[in-house]
Amino acid sequence: MAVPNWSPVLPGDRPADHDEVPARHLDRENAALRELVTVYRYLSGLALQDADLAGVVRLISDRTSATVAVLTQLMDVLTAAAPGVSAEKASADVREHLIHPRLGQVLRASRLSQRALRLPKVGGMPAIIVAPVMVGDEVPSYLVTIDPAENLFGEDMSLLVTEHAATICGVILGRERVVAAAARRVRDDLVEGLLLGRGRDNADASRWAAHLGYDPARDHNVVAIAFELPPSPPANGGASPAAPHPGDGAAQRQRIWESIEHFVATRAPEAIVSARESEVVVVTTTPEGPNGSAMDARQLAAACLARLAELFPAAKVVIGIGGTCRDPGEIARSYAQAQRTTATLRRLGRSGSVSAFSDLGILRLLLQVPDLAELRSFAADVLGKLSMHEHEHKSEYLTTLACYFRENNSPQRASRILHVHPNTVAYRVKRIEEITGLRLDNYSDRLIAQVALEILDSLGDEP
Repeated sequence: MAVPNWSPVLPGDRPADHDEVPARHLDRENAALRELVTVYRYLSGLALQDADLAGVVRLISDRTSATVAVLTQLMDVLTAAAPGVSAEKASADVREHLIHPRLGQVLRASRLSQRALRLPKVGGMPAIIVAPVMVGDEVPSYLVTIDPAENLFGEDMSLLVTEHAATICGVILGRERVVAAAARRVRDDLVEGLLLGRGRDNADASRWAAHLGYDPARDHNVVAIAFELPPSPPANGGASPAAPHPGDGAAQRQRIWESIEHFVATRAPEAIVSARESEVVVVTTTPEGPNGSAMDARQLAAACLARLAELFPAAKVVIGIGGTCRDPGEIARSYAQAQRTTATLRRLGRSGSVSAFSDLGILRLLLQVPDLAELRSFAADVLGKLSMHEHEHKSEYLTTLACYFRENNSPQRASRILHVHPNTVAYRVKRIEEITGLRLDNYSDRLIAQVALEILDSLGDEP
């Protein structure tokens, strides 16, 4: 088909029917531009108001007669709107369209280019416009417009509308993050004041606790979840020649904090959680009644430890549980006990374990000794010969002595636990006295032997 050769025509010479076509195009363009300016003005107004993502999505859906949604990086629907249907139905419709074979590629390209992109309508698949929602340099989500009407906005203007709406969504998300961060800082400051006992009096502690939702009518325990990350590999060592990013450790800590907070929130929603440099502190309530379905502090700690072992197997985690507290002013004492417990577990090398302060017993005193070698030396002086005899002859004298002490020096009760005759226990006790030179019927010797056993049990008998 030949293309007609149009020659210039003066305004007075142009036929009337030729004047109508450009005029109609110009009217449509003007109407589209007016609508575009109106949408921009409305969107800017939403950014200045206390609007949320749902308000932006509804506005774009109404103006474009399209299904509009905000998706996370994991393709979850944060909010959605479509003409004439509920938000739930709109979300369901969006999830059906997420199976588009090229949508993932477009989302990635949109994130990398930081621009709105369009998937054209092909076959039974509708046209889709994707725009990245930017918060600083991060793209936490995307604004998606599905099957926009072309009767008013053309393709280019539909891209502009979606892109501008995504910018407004970024402003709203950024504002929400600032507000959430400020609220978190206030909350952390209140928790910090309670944990460290910074209140001037009990009234301060009670007021701070009330703001955090602490119930002074119930018993609580402070749980300290302490963790250590493995050292980063050297810059030019190992399999990878690239140096580790300096923010890797901070990012890993952040992931551990978030995982613990999410875990505790799902298992103990009433708990107060605060993340610190290398620990997360949880103030959790004691279940009421013998048949309470809620986890107590020890159960919560054990479950959390198991979850962290799955998610972060390289991290060294220990969990300490402080004593029971009820009055808000007692929280600092329980936290100090929980910290002493984690410090004890770390010093003993018991990574991946949970212990309560009450479990430590005499270790609370013994581990105040700065040098653990001094403790081992003391144990070796008292029970070294017996330990050597145990290794050489498999005599089970140390086991018998520990059981004998636990059963208050009763050969009969010790024999039932050891599954031997009482005379066997009596004979072993006599041999222990001969080997060590101790007299176990003497209070001082018995105390020395018990302390030495505690040291061996905690630190082992290796020099």
